[in-house]
Amino acid sequence: MSRVTWDAEVCTHAGKCVAGLPQVFKIEDGSFVINEQAASEEEIKRVAAQCPSGALRYQE
Repeated sequence: MSRVTWDAEVCTHAGKCVAGLPQVFKIEDGSFVINEQAASEEEIKRVAAQCPSGALRYQE
């Protein structure tokens, strides 16, 4: 079960997630992809918390 959620309607495409953890947050073939196995829980929480629009959320 995914612990990171992304709301496309809220996202402003600031790119902080892709810049902060490019191995986790990627754009592939025009789609936003989240690979939670590519980083630690703490790293993902940190980057999700920096999302300026609140489109990324980490669920405990």
